[in-house]
Amino acid sequence: MQVRRTHAEMTAETRTKLLAAARKAFAQQGYAQTSMNALCDDAGLTRGALYHHFGSKKALLEEVVYELDSEIGAHLERHYQTISDPWEAFCACSVEYLRLALDPETQQILLKDAPAVLGQRMREIDEESSIAPLVEAIEDLLQQDRIVDCDPETVARMLNGALVDAALWIAAADDPEGRFELASKSIGVLLKGLER
Repeated sequence: MQVRRTHAEMTAETRTKLLAAARKAFAQQGYAQTSMNALCDDAGLTRGALYHHFGSKKALLEEVVYELDSEIGAHLERHYQTISDPWEAFCACSVEYLRLALDPETQQILLKDAPAVLGQRMREIDEESSIAPLVEAIEDLLQQDRIVDCDPETVARMLNGALVDAALWIAAADDPEGRFELASKSIGVLLKGLER
């Protein structure tokens, strides 16, 4: 006997297929070169399904960005948990964030297409996902007397700005590995100013 799926289950499955197809297409071809017809064919769905669930190509990109951003946050949290010393973990996660700029999918979707297409909305998405965890980590380090006295939110915003700009710089390079090496050393220099 076949079990009937609920409307919510079918909706979730359709959204998942469209997001997977979009993520693959955006990563391989770039946002501008991605055909909605080809994307829908790849997902085995109609353009009507795409526009019903997402409304537009741009809204679909935003959902893909949320998905990638969430995965990056989870990756950094796991990385943080592997290092026992909180200060060393904080520094290592800053470098790991820069290392993610070497990933072709991250480069194309998050660091090239999303800022160009989403503009200020991309900054807002980054703020939603990045600032609060950074503030929390800085507050923990302050409580442990591991860093100099500072305002956690201000430092979080400044550090996030430096990391995002460095990641964009890495992604735009002909030699991303070389820029990553420079950026990872330089972020260590900046962080030294915080260490007590």
